[in-house]
Amino acid sequence: MNEIYQRGPVACGIAVPQALDDYTGGIFCDETGDMEIVHDISIVGYGEEQGQKYWMVRNSWGTHWGEDGFFRVCRGTNNIAIESDCAWATPKDTWTDPVWHHTTEEEKNDPRNDYTVYPWPQPEFDPSTNSTKEFEDSEFLGNSKLSGCDLSSPSSTFSMGEVKNSPYSWDLIPKEELPEGIDWRNKDGINWLSWNKN
Repeated sequence: MNEIYQRGPVACGIAVPQALDDYTGGIFCDETGDMEIVHDISIVGYGEEQGQKYWMVRNSWGTHWGEDGFFRVCRGTNNIAIESDCAWATPKDTWTDPVWHHTTEEEKNDPRNDYTVYPWPQPEFDPSTNSTKEFEDSEFLGNSKLSGCDLSSPSSTFSMGEVKNSPYSWDLIPKEELPEGIDWRNKDGINWLSWNKN
């Protein structure tokens, strides 16, 4: 909630039960218990209606679906696994005092740059053998580790620990001070989302 309120939408993985496919409006609360993440969406806000807390979600299935391409889903219960796997970025402020990075010749010519044009699908590095393995096309789509946006693979980790370059949103504003609702389609009278048209 803090991240959405202060910095904008976040991306999350969700399960997609049949009832979500059939959704036409209202606050969606799945009753099947489906928690298998198979799809990514953006949470663009949150709110409460008649005592039911919800996330405001932007989907990619077109404006004909749901509430003009959006849907609301129960908040606080990890419904359809929406609170399990979310990601966002904290942009570095280079616009207040314009500071632009210009790639230097030294950076362009750094011997560590990789200019290899890899075949598709790209080979996978195997640290146990210190080599790469080439995949045949038939192997590629059948290999769950490489098949598109497969969310069943293990989460990424940082071997040296996560680096914190700026405060987390929840370090800045206590949860108790957040507004009851926010929607980036109308934040202070401005729609900050890109055009929602399919």
